[in-house]
Amino acid sequence: MNDQLRTLSTRVTEGLMTRREFVSRAAALGVTAAAANSMLSTAAQAQDATPVAGGTFRMGLAGGESTNTQDPALWASQVPLAIGRLWGESLVRETPEGGLDGLVAESWEGSEDAKVWRFKIREGITFSNGQPVTSQDVLRTMERHSNEESKSGALGIVKDIQSMRTDGDDIFEVTLGVGNADLPFLMADYHLMIQPDGGYGAETAAIGTGAYIMEDFEPGVRATATRRPDYWGGDQTQTAHYDRIEIVVLNDATARTAALQSGQVDSVNSVDPKIARLLDRAPNLTVRNVSGRGHYVFIAHIDSAPFDNNDLRLALKYACNRQELVDKILQGYGSVGNDFPINAAYPLFDETIPQREFSIEKAAEHYKKSGHDGSPIILRTADGAFSGAVDAAALYQQSCEAAGIPLEIKREPNDGYWSEVWNVQPFCCSYWGGRPVQDQMYTTAYSSDADWNDTRWKRPEFDAMLIEARAEQDEARRKEIYSNMGRMLNEEGGVILPMFNDFIDAASNEVLGYTVDPNSPLMNYYAFKHTWKAA
Repeated sequence: MNDQLRTLSTRVTEGLMTRREFVSRAAALGVTAAAANSMLSTAAQAQDATPVAGGTFRMGLAGGESTNTQDPALWASQVPLAIGRLWGESLVRETPEGGLDGLVAESWEGSEDAKVWRFKIREGITFSNGQPVTSQDVLRTMERHSNEESKSGALGIVKDIQSMRTDGDDIFEVTLGVGNADLPFLMADYHLMIQPDGGYGAETAAIGTGAYIMEDFEPGVRATATRRPDYWGGDQTQTAHYDRIEIVVLNDATARTAALQSGQVDSVNSVDPKIARLLDRAPNLTVRNVSGRGHYVFIAHIDSAPFDNNDLRLALKYACNRQELVDKILQGYGSVGNDFPINAAYPLFDETIPQREFSIEKAAEHYKKSGHDGSPIILRTADGAFSGAVDAAALYQQSCEAAGIPLEIKREPNDGYWSEVWNVQPFCCSYWGGRPVQDQMYTTAYSSDADWNDTRWKRPEFDAMLIEARAEQDEARRKEIYSNMGRMLNEEGGVILPMFNDFIDAASNEVLGYTVDPNSPLMNYYAFKHTWKAA
């Protein structure tokens, strides 16, 4: 079968077969559309494996607003992350295969008990202002993000560090109170961009070790950047091939699609699943999707009435018709969720946790048991909350109504949603991109002291299990602990997680070198760094 697929993919690159014909033939051989797309990307790169330097790469992105900032601590949506990737880098980055590559750190090693970790800073690396990067800059960066006043989205991660120190200019050392074999993955968090002196006093200066220098930044509108000639990653034949990057904020799905079809942008994120297959038929475009750890959610603050009543929360969970949402909102580009943020994409996932099924009867039973007074339960949503969020809320309202639950939808403006609604209002639509390992996902969003604990889930016993799992060397026992945590959230948590979404991107066929990455859309927002355009 592999030989047959290789032959077919070669025929596509040679123009002897259409992409649609290839996907159809691959499906007949038992290959998914996502895998077929990946094969075509690989074949295209083999056909034209020499990157071309120069030109401009234009991205049309959802997930931006006027409150966006260049301070990495405060990034909470997709556009700030994408812009930050241009000028900044963390110590390490996740790979599509589930491993790590070094960025500011060229190597790292841990003690046998995983309590002490040493990161060697890459030799000769400089910030965009010409200043050499030292271990002191790394230390100061971590200190700033561990300061509660910074309001950093990485606060829950770095607060578990017992002590930090430097050893000369090139070694940054971390000591943990409890060993954690996943610590290097936590250092890949996108908030932890290494800045001169940690960014103190210049948090929004956009000075980092990335391949580009910011030229223009209009929050919620656009950003432009030009390539650094002294980027440590090599010249333009090796990486970051474009001279210039342009990002345009296009929160409206129709506007985003139109901009791609008309050639105003070269790539887009968050393709509406309802039009993905139709868009893929365009002769000059390719749609790419990949499943991973991203998920769409309805989140409730469990410390606010009426969500402080677990029977009400269970009523809302049973009233969620997950398969209907996957079919109608995701159009099959995803899978059903189970009210905790882990799926089979994570190591040590427990597939024996029972799937919560849609049940009007159980929803009505728990709603009656909750003693709720019948007043409207307000769910806030917006187009920018996730692709199809408004329609998803409407479908959810219908299934709640069938169970006698008085769910009311309040549509909010996209601009300001991530600063005024998410993590502020007690019940709203949201999304998570997921994290490489369970420890990081739980630490970021479910530990009691996490700044991004958007369901206000604060359980000492859950925190204790999280810490125990970090130190556990036996994989079977560690899996058991994570299973207990997942079951606890499933039964008592404030997250209603109907679906895990595929990341769906689209790009002009002029963009070469494009591959899919299960970590985030647009090659984990590194498409600007690893693609190029035909000469």
